[in-house]
Amino acid sequence: MAGTIDQAKMKFSRIVNSRSYTRFNQSQNPDGESSRVEVKLSADGEEEMDGVEQGQVQHETYTRPSRPVPLNKGKIICSVIVVLLFFCLGTLIGYAAHRKSEPPSPDSLDEEKNSEVQPSYDVPAPTMDWSDIVKMMNEKLLSNAIQDKLSEYSKGDRQAGSSGDNLLADKIHDTFKKLNMEPWVDEHYVKLQYPSSSNPNKVLFGSEEIGNPKGFLAYSATGRKTGRVVYANYGLPEDLRDVKDSGVNLTGSVILLRAGKISMAQKVANAAEKGAVAALIYPDPADYETLPSDTELYGHVHLGSGDPYTPGFPSFNHTQFPPAKSSGLPNILAQTITANMASKILEKMGGSDARSSFMGRFSNYKLGNETDMVTVEVNNNLIDTKIHNVFGVIKGFVDADKYVVIGAQRDSLSSGYAKSLVGTTLLMELARVFTEMKKDGFKPRRSIVFASWSAGDFGNVGVTEWLEGYWASLDKKAFTYISLDGVVTGVGSFRASASPLLHTLLQKTMEKVKNPIGSGPVNFRQSLFQSYGGNLRSLLRPMMMDDSAYPFLALSGIPSVSFNFVPAGASADYEYFGTVLDNKESLGTVTGQKVGEMSVAAAQVAGQIALRLVHDHILKLDVAKYAETISDHVKTIMNRVEELRSAKVDKSESLSTVWLNRAKSSFGRAANTLDVYISRSDLEDLEMCRIINNRIMKVEHNFLSPYVSIRDAPFRHIFFGDGWQTTTDLENYLKNVAQKKATFDMNQVLNKFALLTWSIQGCANDLAGDIWSMDNEI
Repeated sequence: MAGTIDQAKMKFSRIVNSRSYTRFNQSQNPDGESSRVEVKLSADGEEEMDGVEQGQVQHETYTRPSRPVPLNKGKIICSVIVVLLFFCLGTLIGYAAHRKSEPPSPDSLDEEKNSEVQPSYDVPAPTMDWSDIVKMMNEKLLSNAIQDKLSEYSKGDRQAGSSGDNLLADKIHDTFKKLNMEPWVDEHYVKLQYPSSSNPNKVLFGSEEIGNPKGFLAYSATGRKTGRVVYANYGLPEDLRDVKDSGVNLTGSVILLRAGKISMAQKVANAAEKGAVAALIYPDPADYETLPSDTELYGHVHLGSGDPYTPGFPSFNHTQFPPAKSSGLPNILAQTITANMASKILEKMGGSDARSSFMGRFSNYKLGNETDMVTVEVNNNLIDTKIHNVFGVIKGFVDADKYVVIGAQRDSLSSGYAKSLVGTTLLMELARVFTEMKKDGFKPRRSIVFASWSAGDFGNVGVTEWLEGYWASLDKKAFTYISLDGVVTGVGSFRASASPLLHTLLQKTMEKVKNPIGSGPVNFRQSLFQSYGGNLRSLLRPMMMDDSAYPFLALSGIPSVSFNFVPAGASADYEYFGTVLDNKESLGTVTGQKVGEMSVAAAQVAGQIALRLVHDHILKLDVAKYAETISDHVKTIMNRVEELRSAKVDKSESLSTVWLNRAKSSFGRAANTLDVYISRSDLEDLEMCRIINNRIMKVEHNFLSPYVSIRDAPFRHIFFGDGWQTTTDLENYLKNVAQKKATFDMNQVLNKFALLTWSIQGCANDLAGDIWSMDNEI
């Protein structure tokens, strides 16, 4: 039967004897939803393709005569009729034979239908206009929904690893599941430190007990120490230097410090560096005007992030490492006390008067006598704790393996309403809104991962352990982190910390988001950018180690941003952080009962940043902004070298900044060349866009110094990290040498110059693209 049909086809082909070429091109669309059939008719002389490309189904018929043949219409018609009769007869015979030999059942017919190869099509994912996307998001973000979630999530204890923390994690997981976000959980087994319930911490002045504070500082050293008490303001390096210059010996002392200005971990580290045996930290009424004098403070003193007992490694249950601990753990006692307790100590202290800049609201501020002895006893216990990070994902339609991460801390040592609860609520609202947008037609090119972290109050433990667990691949896939921690702490102003790559996007977003506080309809109010001065530089702050975005930036080399609304003119953090007064009432007071409106504005800022990053063909990361950052640092270093020469420091004349300056120029040229390349590229070429985006994504990671160990210096970033490899460390060292506060070590400086130069040049080379495009002028 098959032979009869083939013969008929051959005869028909010979008779028709015409030129024809038809191609049915069917291939997979990146979004897997839309389809297209493309029909192409060839011109004379087109060559037949040598096979079928993978992912395409093609049917082609192509005949070419060796010479023209005169046509007889009557013969052709007769021949066609004969062929058709043979074809129909053969088909009927074959069908009858098949039916007779194997009658099909309904089940077999269904199987055959399901086994058929379904057609797939090569069509770019349809996208919406950016203005429609923003409008859709804003319409779906509801103040009432945010208020409802705040009420729901605020119930119960949320200490890391507690039943309340786990219950909230389960709720988040269930919500992600209902939203079809394919949720997963990341478990870590970490060491957390809490006070002893049977043996409370103590503070004594001489033999008089000052009190048993309930607040505590996690990861303090434990034991009992007695020493001369010394008042040293905020514990800044210059504060301690002023005290020492006043003739006060800090070795073996107990240093009394005001909270604020820098983190508690930094205060304790500075005190330890001066030889102190203990540090007491209290909230001075001058800084904490609305706090009752008996308010307890909670915090941690690990000068780092993550579980300090698995430094550089993830705390997975199956990992086993020899006993180790972070170099950022203090070797001295650290304890918080109330303002009342601090007042009792200050009243009993003698010695010379403190400087005027050290004065607060108490009546007596003395540096302390040698006979003013204070005893500190810390009895905290390390507890092995299982914590959960919870994730959900909205997958992209083009580059699903590239994603922006939006995250919020879930836990709290105290109430944590502003610090973690608002952020967690906005995380869930954005997840709901983005999911609904996807159903309504929005198709992100890249993915969005939503992350709920635990143990944030112990130093970003959940965040860091996740990064340590997957850092080898994250920098190739995660291209931005957006933190929602503490986003609403007031009204009237705005602060942000961000990688330079995100500065332009942050500004453009602020220009589009309306100020929620103002007169008249929302659409006619000023933008956030206009309301807060129209100058992004004045709103930016250095990213601190306690910021959950910091490990992403300085540990993993992933561009990150955190921001918050603050009271107008605020120079300090929200004074209720780390206290039981971080609650709904306090936040309502400082925002004028506008928590819902401010939360919507914060969600719009974070949401627009995320959507812009997953919507456009090319990532909205501004490489040119990094050129400005490099230029600023190189200029500062060059000025410091000139100061050395002006101070006539030995050998400083031979110190050259030529190569460092050339590396800076190389990066600038590479950034400019990339901008030109993007402007001339076909943005509909998906592979070209992917190549460009990969080059952009590697910029931040390439500023992690390759010359230091991740265990010895986990925050390896040369601009925003912590350690000897940073530009800041080099700048401060050169300044101290010029001011004769440090001795000049030429080899040390040359070494730092070389490593910094090649870190910048290496990033410039990689940004330039192919090996033959690299700038070799260095």
